[in-house]
Amino acid sequence: MELNEIKKKLSGNLKESRYTHTLGVAYTASAMAMALGADIQKAFRAGLLHDCAKGYPIERQMKLCSQYGIILTREMKESPQLLHSALAPYIARDCYGNEDAEIASAVECHTTGKPGMSLLDKIIFIADYIEPGRKDIPGLSEARRLAFSDINQCLLKIIENTMQYLKSRDQAIDPRTTETHEYYKEGDHT
Repeated sequence: MELNEIKKKLSGNLKESRYTHTLGVAYTASAMAMALGADIQKAFRAGLLHDCAKGYPIERQMKLCSQYGIILTREMKESPQLLHSALAPYIARDCYGNEDAEIASAVECHTTGKPGMSLLDKIIFIADYIEPGRKDIPGLSEARRLAFSDINQCLLKIIENTMQYLKSRDQAIDPRTTETHEYYKEGDHT
């Protein structure tokens, strides 16, 4: 599917604020790709598709997860905002024509991360956090600075901020987030 078709379909399927966020992620991801030597077009497309499942109500997301054979973890049930990232690769493929495995991986792990992330995975994860429309949260300006100077430190900082936020709200932390934190805390992973 052409980018303009994807944009048009997303603008009809997402709330206006979510669509604005999506464009912010796509443009931030493409800027990061330029700076870090990644594929700019893939970064832009992955940024557009990262929240493609977010427009569905939670009940619909749960039904779609069941249809696609996605096992709902305890954390997904307790924090249903995690569902859209597990569902996104399937929606990106079936509704937006994405057949690119790298893009599918990036949209799948954009919320929780995963150990051994590719450069594109990291870019989408980070761009989702730092895009210009994000409300100011503790550590955001540091994450924005690190995104262009030390991507792995940036990733670790975002994960630590997220875990701290979830703990302060007494919310479940997805095991993939903990695994990602441990993996990147252990040292330099390029």
